[in-house]
Amino acid sequence: MGIKQWQTVNRDSIFTRLDFRTKLVLMVTVTLLAFIWESPITGSLLTLAVGLACVFAGVKLNYLGSLLKIMIPFYIFLLLSMGLFNVAQVKLLTGKEELTPLLMIPQNFWILGGAKISVEGTLYGINVMFKTLTMVLVIPLAIFTTDINQMIVSMVKANIPYKIVFIFSSTLRFFPLLFEEIQAIIEAQRLRGLAFEKMGWIQRTKVYATVAVPLILNAMTKSQTLEVVLQSKAFSGSSQRTYLHESILSSTDYLIIYSCIGLFILALIVYFWLGVGQFAWLIYS
Repeated sequence: MGIKQWQTVNRDSIFTRLDFRTKLVLMVTVTLLAFIWESPITGSLLTLAVGLACVFAGVKLNYLGSLLKIMIPFYIFLLLSMGLFNVAQVKLLTGKEELTPLLMIPQNFWILGGAKISVEGTLYGINVMFKTLTMVLVIPLAIFTTDINQMIVSMVKANIPYKIVFIFSSTLRFFPLLFEEIQAIIEAQRLRGLAFEKMGWIQRTKVYATVAVPLILNAMTKSQTLEVVLQSKAFSGSSQRTYLHESILSSTDYLIIYSCIGLFILALIVYFWLGVGQFAWLIYS
């Protein structure tokens, strides 16, 4: 997996043509809306919109599928914990003195015997699930559709300190190298007779644990090499320098930036005035 393949999508779309500053505004707007909206209805619609945008932009479906598989255990734990224990906050949001029971746990169960999972708590857990999923999906939508060089120039023009920009870009460049090293280490173990495909998930976890040691050592070696290179080139972290690539806001960029700002203001108005996005919206009206 090459650096450019990991950082960019293969499809040309409106997202690949946008300036990264526009994508930053879009990321902030979506994240703020995800935080503000408490309703699972508006949360699900926002997640669906971001997910469809990822597919339209060309983010690979196997990446999105792997992301969901990783998050499933966390979401199961989230739904159970919210349904069982998030009582006071849900009562405050709904204004109800008693919550509607969804599932009663038998008395003979250890620790949780006699507890009940509430409908309202589960709905709040679903909303939190959509919040996290939205914030997770919006990151590849912005980063995978932007060339790393254009990203750096855009962040510098957004008055972000160059040292922070350099650390961010270096991190993005290091991840593909780490993935390639993981594959190389596993291939080396396969050549020595390791039947990786026949192992269970526990055995695979042990193998990945052994991979961690050489991977960390190689990463430390590369970081020390990078430090020596930067010192030899008298790296100062100043943004007053020439850039090969340009970052120019087009009319489409300005339109999307102003639309994001307008959407956020409109969302705040309807949230406080009409209750759209509040937890009880369309559920306990």
